[in-house]
Amino acid sequence: MRRYYKALMPLLAAGIAMLVAAPQSVAQQKEFGKWPAGKSPKEVGKLVAERFVASPHMTKRMIIYPEVCAWYGSLTFAQLAGDKDLTARLVKRFDPLLTPEESGLIPHMGEHVDFSVFGALPLEIYIQTKEQKYLELGKAIADKQWENPTPEGLTKETRFWIDDMFMITAVEVQAFRATGDSKYLDRAALEMAAYLDKLQQPNGLFYHAQDVPFYWGRGNGWVAAGMTEMLRSLPKDHPKRARILEGYHKMMASLLKYQAEDGMWRQLIDRPESWKETSSTGMFAFAMITGVKNGWLDRKHYGKAARKSWLALTTYLDEKGDISNVCAGTNKKNDYQYYIDRPRRTGDMHGQAPVLWCATALLR
Repeated sequence: MRRYYKALMPLLAAGIAMLVAAPQSVAQQKEFGKWPAGKSPKEVGKLVAERFVASPHMTKRMIIYPEVCAWYGSLTFAQLAGDKDLTARLVKRFDPLLTPEESGLIPHMGEHVDFSVFGALPLEIYIQTKEQKYLELGKAIADKQWENPTPEGLTKETRFWIDDMFMITAVEVQAFRATGDSKYLDRAALEMAAYLDKLQQPNGLFYHAQDVPFYWGRGNGWVAAGMTEMLRSLPKDHPKRARILEGYHKMMASLLKYQAEDGMWRQLIDRPESWKETSSTGMFAFAMITGVKNGWLDRKHYGKAARKSWLALTTYLDEKGDISNVCAGTNKKNDYQYYIDRPRRTGDMHGQAPVLWCATALLR
C-alpha cells in the first residue's frame, strides 16, 4: 500500500501543478490566444515582414535606424513563426553589406547614437545563424560605442534625449545576448538608469528632452521599448534591475491612464486634442504584451489594454502591409504646434517596426 501511494505522489503533484497553472493559461488564451480573422500575430506579422523584405532600402546613402528596427522585428518574427524561408531572405538582404560594393551603406561606427543601433541587426543574425562574420561586425559596433566613456561610465553618445533609451541600449543588450559577456549588459543598464534618473517625470512619462516639456508619443515609445528589451535579458539579481523595473512600472501605470477608449495612444500622450498615432501605440503595446507575459505587469488590467491596443493598431494596416498615421521623423523642439503639425506617414518604417515587435512578443 505504501508503495502504491509513493508511486501515486508524482501524479498527484503534477495534477495540482496543472490546476494551479490553469487559470493563468486560460487568461493567456483569452488575452493573446484567440483573434478575429486577419488579426492574429502570425497573419499580421507575415504581411508586414513580407512588405519589408520586398522594399528597397530607405535611402541610398546608408541604412538608417527605422530600417534597422523593422529588419530586426522581421527577423525575430520569422524565427518565432518558424518561417525559415523568410529568415533566409532577410539574411540575404543583409549579406551585400559585407561586400566592398555596398559596405558604404553601413553607418559610420561610433559617430552618433542613431548610427550605432545598426549593430543590433548583425548581432541578431548571428544569434540565429551562429555565423562569425555577423558577430564580428556587431561586436565591433558595440565596443566602438563605449570607447573613451565619460567619467560616469556612460557612452560619449549620451545626449539625454529620450530616443536614446532604445538607440544606445539596443546594440549593447544584443551584444550580451550574442556573447554572454555581462559587460555589455552592465553598460546598457548603467545608461538606462542614468536616463531614468534625469528624464522621468513625476507622472511616469518623459519629456522629449530636458528643454522640451512635451510628452511626445514615439519618443516615449522608444523609452518603453528600450526598457522592455533590457528587462527581458537583465538577471533578477542585477544591481540595476530594481531601478529599471521601477521606472518601467511607473511609466506603464501612466500609459494605462492615457490610453484612448479604442486602445490607441496619441501624438502628445496627455493631450486629448492631439491625433492618434500608430508607432507609439505599437511600442507601448509591445511593452505591455511583454510585461504581461513575463509577469512584470498585472494580467487583468494590462492584458486587456495590450489586447485592445493590438486590435486597434491592426485597423490602421492596409492590404499591402503598410500602417498609416505614423508620425514622420521628428527632431526636438520646444513648440507645441510643431508636434501637433508633424506629417502623418503611411508605410513609414518608424511605424512598421513596432507592429513586427508586437507580433513577435505575442508569439514569444
